[in-house]
Amino acid sequence: MASEMQRYDTNEDDEEMRMDVKEEDDEDDDDEEKNAAMHAMTGFDGVHGSSSSNSFQHHQQYQEQPTPGGSRRCRPLEEKERTKLRERQRRAITAKILAGLRRHGNYNLRVRADINDVIAALAREAGWVVLPDGTTFPSRSQPQGTGTAGGTPTTMVTSSSSHIPTQHTPPASLKGMPSGFQNTADQSACQIKSVFVPTSSPYDSSSTTRSQTSAMVADGRDTQNDPFLVGSVDSIDKQVVDMHTKLQERDFAGTPYIPVYVMLPLGVTNMKSELVDADGLVKQLRVLKSVNVDGVMVDCWWGIVEANAPQQYNWNGYKSLFQVVREHKLKIKVVMSFHECGGNIGDDVCIPLPHWVSEIGRSNPDIYFTDRAGRRNPECLSWGIDKERVLRGRTAVEVYFDYMRSFRVEFDEFFEDGIISMVEVGLGPCGELRYPSNPVKHGWRYPGVGEFQCYDQYLLKSLRKAAEARGHSSWARGPDNAGSYNSRPQETGYFCDGGDYDGYYGRFFLNWYSQVLIDHADRVLSLAKLAFDGTCIAAKLSGIHWWYKTASHAAELTAGFYNPSNRDGYVVIAAMLKKHGAALNFKCAEMSMLEQAVDFSEALGDPEGLAWQVLNAAWDVSLPVCSENALLCHDRGGYNCLLEKAKPLNDPDGKHIFAFTYLRLSPLLMDGQNYMEFERFVKRMHGEAVLEFQS
Repeated sequence: MASEMQRYDTNEDDEEMRMDVKEEDDEDDDDEEKNAAMHAMTGFDGVHGSSSSNSFQHHQQYQEQPTPGGSRRCRPLEEKERTKLRERQRRAITAKILAGLRRHGNYNLRVRADINDVIAALAREAGWVVLPDGTTFPSRSQPQGTGTAGGTPTTMVTSSSSHIPTQHTPPASLKGMPSGFQNTADQSACQIKSVFVPTSSPYDSSSTTRSQTSAMVADGRDTQNDPFLVGSVDSIDKQVVDMHTKLQERDFAGTPYIPVYVMLPLGVTNMKSELVDADGLVKQLRVLKSVNVDGVMVDCWWGIVEANAPQQYNWNGYKSLFQVVREHKLKIKVVMSFHECGGNIGDDVCIPLPHWVSEIGRSNPDIYFTDRAGRRNPECLSWGIDKERVLRGRTAVEVYFDYMRSFRVEFDEFFEDGIISMVEVGLGPCGELRYPSNPVKHGWRYPGVGEFQCYDQYLLKSLRKAAEARGHSSWARGPDNAGSYNSRPQETGYFCDGGDYDGYYGRFFLNWYSQVLIDHADRVLSLAKLAFDGTCIAAKLSGIHWWYKTASHAAELTAGFYNPSNRDGYVVIAAMLKKHGAALNFKCAEMSMLEQAVDFSEALGDPEGLAWQVLNAAWDVSLPVCSENALLCHDRGGYNCLLEKAKPLNDPDGKHIFAFTYLRLSPLLMDGQNYMEFERFVKRMHGEAVLEFQS
């Protein structure tokens, strides 16, 4: 799409670059300005495609036309230069608008799009129907001339729709249609799962500000003395962002109380199960308590507690830790971490799986997830051995259950006193319910689609049984055209638009692949519910947001989420969690914060759209939803984003998240302004009134 944009800007024929605009009347300055505004409104396509030389020749030709009296009019050189400058500014703005819509809004605009195409695309995303002849009406009503059902003129779409692409509303392809379908007049016939999406906050930064800026400077008004146009369009964005941050923030006083937990450092205990830097931890816990944090989250590592021999558990370090936390009257969210730590983004310590498990893995590497090339991933155990007695006479599920039962017995007093408020059960890599489809250690880099992880002998045996039961033994294989870790969807025959993922074999394979994930979570959570009876349990789900705006959702498919554009893959996960009374801990990067860390425009990612799909799937079955930030956050803008997602504005049912966990406790969090902003964030999460801090 970027290459198309470049060709559009530089290689168009002269005929298609010729400006088709109303010429200005030099006898009256006011008429000149009005015609300049008309020029911007009606010459959208021509302005973009024309060169400055063509523009000058056009004006020169106009100047030399004789007047009715036989004499020629001659405009001052200064005025001509001013007109040329305005034209260049308009062309630059137009180019950025079109480029932004194509790149960030995923609009299927033709290369030589004109203003009608832009308005139609924006109107369709806003829920309107635009017929080929230009007739426009709301999707649930019949054409009514130029008016809408509410009496608002149809032309209002032109002014308001420029704000649509960057709201927190999932795009039209959220659960329904490929981009090509958006060009048809009967788009509204597509059935899309209805979801609630709150209105965007007035202080949400990032792409919203840029879209509104483009709308302001491209509306055809006089721009000669406009301070926004003194510099480049980039300076326009900066000035508006500065104004944006000064807008009145949303008042969260009186909103529901949401408990706030802080995740403790990964290495709070060492490999000998000893508490590290107890004095320093005590000081930090005192600070957390002083700002009324509700509790802390602690990883209980399988590789530490059961490190040396099967069913020999060493909980000493965690007992010391929990006692310190209890003394500060804080709650504890515990994570049963059955994966290794190290090698992933954000890991600052190395905690492998238990030594005795690694010994088994050296003689039988099929206990680990395996990719198509045969590379093993020792980050966690393959779900293929959930019911295979390959771990010194025990299955993987039995090993997990024995570990959880031991923890429940050892820390009984903390359960009885209510100190332990929740137990999150690790279900895969990073403790998340997903396949390890994007391992950095195997060369994956964002935004690659990843690879399927089903080539250990146990999962292949399961696939073979499923294929034979279906009556197609030839389907007992993984896809051979799904690319590699860093492929893009359109580079593969499997994930491209109309690819094999949506064929008979493709649907069979993805159903089996995703069902293995569901079955694993179902088995482990059923035993967790038994071990922690009376205590809330939870499962963590990660937000695989890149390629979300494509039809296949390739990165989600390799991770085990069967969620292409024509299927909702998170409803079945929510139903499974509901069956066990488990809460959902959803972690997905916020768009505004993610833009500061990585550029995902080319990956067609949509963190916001994915987040609302998952949240609505959970809330539809009354599932408690917890959340945590995926990226470090110390600034007010980032906290505002987290607050908006935790307490959606104008939710008709008043839904909000159940609890929030902040990632993570560190000296940086306790530093000066960061500490003040965090204290303010906690108060607002609790629904308290806050005083303004001067940044």
